Amino acid sequence: MPHHDIATLRDIETRSISPENFTGAKGGGGRATEGTGAGPARDLGQGWKISPSVEIAAGETFDLASIEGSGRITHVWLTTHTDNWRRLLLRAYWDGAAEPAVEVPVGDFFGQGWGRFAQLSSAMVAVNPHGGFNSYWPMPFSDGARLTIENLAPEPVVVYYQVTYETGPDAAVGTGRLHAQWRRSNPLQAGTTHVLLDDVRGSGQYVGTYLAWGVNSTGWWGEGEIKFYMDGDAHAAERFPTIAGTGTEDYVGGAWNFDVPGQGYTTYSTPYLGMHQVIRPDGLYASQQRFGMYRWHVPDPIRFRTDLTVDIQALGWRSGHRYLPLHDDIASTAFFYLDAPSTNRPATPSLDDLEIL
Repeated sequence: MPHHDIATLRDIETRSISPENFTGAKGGGGRATEGTGAGPARDLGQGWKISPSVEIAAGETFDLASIEGSGRITHVWLTTHTDNWRRLLLRAYWDGAAEPAVEVPVGDFFGQGWGRFAQLSSAMVAVNPHGGFNSYWPMPFSDGARLTIENLAPEPVVVYYQVTYETGPDAAVGTGRLHAQWRRSNPLQAGTTHVLLDDVRGSGQYVGTYLAWGVNSTGWWGEGEIKFYMDGDAHAAERFPTIAGTGTEDYVGGAWNFDVPGQGYTTYSTPYLGMHQVIRPDGLYASQQRFGMYRWHVPDPIRFRTDLTVDIQALGWRSGHRYLPLHDDIASTAFFYLDAPSTNRPATPSLDDLEIL
């Protein structure tokens, strides 16, 4: 997914949808006469931040963007209170599909699965103080796009957002449709692996992983390998993957337990991989270690022709220098492009499924 040369002039139009221009229409911005900013702007009038955000009622699904025709979403910016990060579900529908290609809690889509801010400075996702969510995942479509947010909370929430997209004859449509799936194992059962993708059918490329990993034991927790079963691997009589990693910290580009001598766990955030969040026990209510990690396979996408299954082990150490299968709280968001606007996906999570315990 190379970026176009920024100096190349193309026959495209840039549009942007926000509460100040719900349709993205040319000349349609700043026209609101009522909205969440009407009170503060009462002495200024139209054009002065009358509608900077929306309030989404409890249980309501709100359309962030509804776009006709063909094009490509190039940037999504969004912010809301931290309490809402695991209580809002972001969905994306491509080309008129009835089922969403993306269904992920808002916080996890932007690498913030624990309801606490952590700076994330990557090429595809940037999260800045204090909860400014930015996505640069290209989102092409040929026959319409729809982005929604469902509020699972028992009270209304306020959301600020902006969706920027391209249309026109030279808009870089692309052939793959962005998909993102969220799954959680809490706790992971003995002798099992955490599944990120389960037998996705079609041709495409796997492009990213975010892991919100809560450790439920003492000691080092990241010996587990991630495995990619592609193009029949998962259905073979002898079930072995084509790609097998060497450890959890290795997969996200770290090494030796993320442990810098004298500093302990050390966060890092780079363009395509990182461990950007470490939440340590506070001696009172925060009783466990929790981590946020990401790996964007943008320079090195994992391509598959017919099917893909992805899972990861949770392994620590026990006496006798033996591996210890763990019972951790693991939530994953898997990003991939597919030659179809919808595919099999996990059941929609409930508010209890999403709760940070």
